[in-house]
Amino acid sequence: MKQNQDITRDRELLLGLAKSDDKSLEIIYSENFPVVLRMILQHNGSEDDAKDVFQEAIIVLYEKVISGDFSLTSKLKTFLYSVCRHLWLKKVQSTYGLFALPPEMEEIIPATEALDDHAAKDEQFRIMENSMGNIGEPCKTILEDYYLHKKSMQEIADKFGYTNAENAKNQKYKCLMRLKKLFFDQYNISL
Repeated sequence: MKQNQDITRDRELLLGLAKSDDKSLEIIYSENFPVVLRMILQHNGSEDDAKDVFQEAIIVLYEKVISGDFSLTSKLKTFLYSVCRHLWLKKVQSTYGLFALPPEMEEIIPATEALDDHAAKDEQFRIMENSMGNIGEPCKTILEDYYLHKKSMQEIADKFGYTNAENAKNQKYKCLMRLKKLFFDQYNISL
């Protein structure tokens, strides 16, 4: 049911695109570009590369839509991701004079699976960020100092007034368990 609603909405966006409706183009861009950007950055591209490839994909989509014989049978996100992936692989081949793609780029993953993986990771990051926001002090700072700022346990012990690094390590463990509980409580609700 939701799949049909998504495709119906996508078809409405395509009608807007065919009529050169700026709002439809903005929605298509905002909903689809981040995934394409991530894919290209993961494959040694730059943000400018991603913009170029996405622009080419929008042109391909626009030309198909105005030709009148294009029928969207999948989600628009899946279609654009596939086109962008194809254009990026083609660009990498021509830029580097490759006749065969490197193994990591050769891998054929259906676009829907790749999109689902990205969506799932985005959701996990959102939940983790939310969990970190709810963990409270001093746990938040201890975990950030250790994992993000790469501070030693001795530095953390000194900062928080623990008697030694071992006590700071025990506190970090308790904080980590608390974060894990907060994360999975939210994660299980979102499933």
